[in-house]
Amino acid sequence: MDIMLATMCYIDSGDSFLMLKRNKKENDIHEGLTISVGGKFEPGESPEDCIIREVKEETNLDIISPKLRGIITFPSFDGEKDWYTYVFTATEYTGSMIEDCNEGELIWVKKTEIQNIKTWEGDYIFLDWLVKNKPFFSAKFNYKNNKFIDYTVTFYE
Repeated sequence: MDIMLATMCYIDSGDSFLMLKRNKKENDIHEGLTISVGGKFEPGESPEDCIIREVKEETNLDIISPKLRGIITFPSFDGEKDWYTYVFTATEYTGSMIEDCNEGELIWVKKTEIQNIKTWEGDYIFLDWLVKNKPFFSAKFNYKNNKFIDYTVTFYE
């Protein structure tokens, strides 16, 4: 079984999430979509190590005490690997955001406007859980040929 471990983080300003409009990488499965910052684990990293490093690389911000909000499994998401993704939010950070991310444009998206952005269909579902401050979740989102099929979720109190 081929697996990929990854993290995603939504920096939360209270009324908005910092997101990334992907428009700079070649052969990018996320091309043209607005998604979280984050990325793949490097050897020996914990989920927290990974998200702190990825946020720094993509935004130049140092997040403080990222909160693990859930885990999402994306079976055969890229047609090859099962992706296991740790979903974080962060409300505290230091540093100044970079003007030019090498993966796309960093934008603040108002929580009330999330349903109007162009993103993966399943993202609208779990972003709603984050906005509504739902309990910790474990979910599986199924896609086939980049089309959303269905999902399952368990919330933990």
